[in-house]
Amino acid sequence: MLNKIFLMGRLTRDPELRHTQTGTAVASFSLAVDRDFKDKATGEKATDFIDIVAWRSTAEFVSRYFTKGRMAIVEGRLQIRDWNDKEGNKRRSAEVVADNIYFGDSKRDGDSAGGYAPSYSAPSYGAPAGGYAPAPAAMPANDQFAELNDDDGELPF
Repeated sequence: MLNKIFLMGRLTRDPELRHTQTGTAVASFSLAVDRDFKDKATGEKATDFIDIVAWRSTAEFVSRYFTKGRMAIVEGRLQIRDWNDKEGNKRRSAEVVADNIYFGDSKRDGDSAGGYAPSYSAPSYGAPAGGYAPAPAAMPANDQFAELNDDDGELPF
């Protein structure tokens, strides 16, 4: 059997980090996820608000780096819980238990979208050890492609 969900949306509130009695971290938040189609009457997309729960290091990660309005990609599974409210009525809730959470935007995108970007620094990577040659001087610094000068017009297959 398979129970796998991928969602991409914006956090509707800052994640709430708590700890169980045994010290296990758990974070809860919700995502606003737009539907793929527009309503014929209004011309607007409907939005679903989906509850997400993250545990352990994933909970700590999301509470540290994500804030309200930030785009997130959540990979997880659907879980249905039965519970009783204060009046003793039986209730049922659906939530996604997150296995992995990824950034759905860049820090720069978050800054331009109202300052929702958290204060984190993306790792900077140096040149790989061995075998790396800098771009030829004739090629512009931001160009990722170079002209082939020895092309004889023959296909290799």
